[in-house]
Amino acid sequence: MHSYEQRLVKHVAETRFEQLDRAAVDACKTFILDSIGVGISGSRLPLAADLLETAIGWGRAEAGRSATVWGTGRQLPTAHAAMVNAYQIHCQEFDCVHEQAVVHPMAVILSALLAEAEALQADGRALLLALALAVDVATVLGMSADKPMRFFRPGTAGCIGAAAGLARLRGYAPERIQQAMSIAYSQTGGTMQAHTEGVAVLPMQVAFNARNAITAVDMAGFGLVGPDQFLSGDYGYFAIMESAGNAPEAFALLGEEWQIGRVSHKPFPTGRAAHGTLDALMQLRAEHGFTAQEIESVRIEAPPLVRRLVDRPVVPGMSVNYARLCIGYVAATLLITGDVGVHDFDRGALSDSARQDLATRIRMYPSACEDPNALAPQSVTVCLKDGTEYRQDMRAILGHPGNPLSRTRQLEKFSRCLASARYPMDEEYAGEIIAQIDQLEQLASITQLTELLAPERQPEHVIT
Repeated sequence: MHSYEQRLVKHVAETRFEQLDRAAVDACKTFILDSIGVGISGSRLPLAADLLETAIGWGRAEAGRSATVWGTGRQLPTAHAAMVNAYQIHCQEFDCVHEQAVVHPMAVILSALLAEAEALQADGRALLLALALAVDVATVLGMSADKPMRFFRPGTAGCIGAAAGLARLRGYAPERIQQAMSIAYSQTGGTMQAHTEGVAVLPMQVAFNARNAITAVDMAGFGLVGPDQFLSGDYGYFAIMESAGNAPEAFALLGEEWQIGRVSHKPFPTGRAAHGTLDALMQLRAEHGFTAQEIESVRIEAPPLVRRLVDRPVVPGMSVNYARLCIGYVAATLLITGDVGVHDFDRGALSDSARQDLATRIRMYPSACEDPNALAPQSVTVCLKDGTEYRQDMRAILGHPGNPLSRTRQLEKFSRCLASARYPMDEEYAGEIIAQIDQLEQLASITQLTELLAPERQPEHVIT
C-alpha cells in the first residue's frame, strides 16, 4: 500500500488533461467564473483596498513574475497578487464550497494558480488540469477528517492543494511535487478561533495560504527539502491539524471521481451553513405568502457543524464578519427584504432595528444528525402569530450538485458581483469575461482572460 503522500504525488504527477471528463472541465469553468466574480466584488471592501496598498509596499512587480489584482488594474509579484485576490474571493463569504470536505476550494487554489498561470503565460488546458488536481488534493484532505475542525480547513487543505497544482503547472518532477506539498504544510496556518469570534482576519487566513503556496513551490524549485511524512508522520497534518478516520474512503476517490464536480455554489454572501435556512425560508415564503410582520418565531434543526458555524446571537455593534455568520441576522434579512446580498452587510443594514428584533426570535436546535462535518439535512419551521406553522425539510440545499444553481442564476450572480465592485463593470464587460472562460481550454495564454480582470478606469481612479 502506498502512503497517502505517495498517492497524492502519483495522482498529481501522472494525470493528463485528456483524463478530465467533460463534466469536470465544465465544472472547472463554472467555478472559475463564479470565483472571479466574487473576487472582483470583494474589491469593494475597505480592507481589500488597505491590503492592496500594504502589498504594494512590499515590492514592485517584475517582468515575468507579476499578476493582476482583480478589479483594480494593479500588477503585483505573483505571491502578493495571489494573496490579495484570495482575500477578495473569501472576504464576503460568497465563494463556493465542497460540502463534504468543508473546504472552500477556490479561494486559495484559484488565486494562486491564476496568478502563476498569468506569469507563466500558461495555456487554458494547463490551468484547467492544475485546478482540477489541486481541488482533488484539498478536498480529499478535507473528506479524510472524522472529527470537528480545529484549524481553518479552507486555508490549510487549500494551501497543500494549491501547492500541488502549482507544482504541476510548473512541470515539476514527482519528487519536487512532494516537496512543494511538504513545504506548504510547513507554512500552512489559520485556526477556527477567528471564525468563532467573527473577526476580520478570518478571510485573511485564506490569503496567507495562497501566498504561502506560491512561496512553497518556489522553495521546492531551488531544492529545499521538507518532511517526507508531511501527512502521516507523528507530527504531520493528520496528527496535528486534522483527523484521518475517513482517509481510506477519501483517498480511494483519487482518479475515480473529480471533486470539482462536487462543489456547491453560494447563492447568498454568507456562511454555507446558513444556506439551508435561507433556501427553506425562500421556499416557504413563495408557497405560503406570509410576511415578516406575521412571524412569531423560526425554529431551525441542524447538525453540529451548522450550529457551530452560524448559531450565534445578534449583538450590538457586531462586526461585518460576525454578521455574515449569524443565522438570526441573515435569516431576518431574507424575511424582511426577500434576499441577502453583499450590501446587506454594510453598516446601515447591520444597525436596522427591525432585523435585529426578528433575529432574536430565530433559534437553532440540534437535529438527529450527529455527523461532525455535515451541513445537511436541516429543517426549518416558521411559526406565525396566529398559531399557523409551516415546515420545510432540506437535504440538498440550493447550489449543491443535487440541487444546482441554474446557468441563468449563475450568470446573474456574476453580473451583480461585477456591478458591486470598487470599480463597477457593466454587462458588456461581464460578457467578455464569460466568453473567454467558456472557451478556456482553447486559450493559448491565460493572459487573454486575465487582461479582462483589470477594468479600464479614468486617471482620477488610479490607485497610487
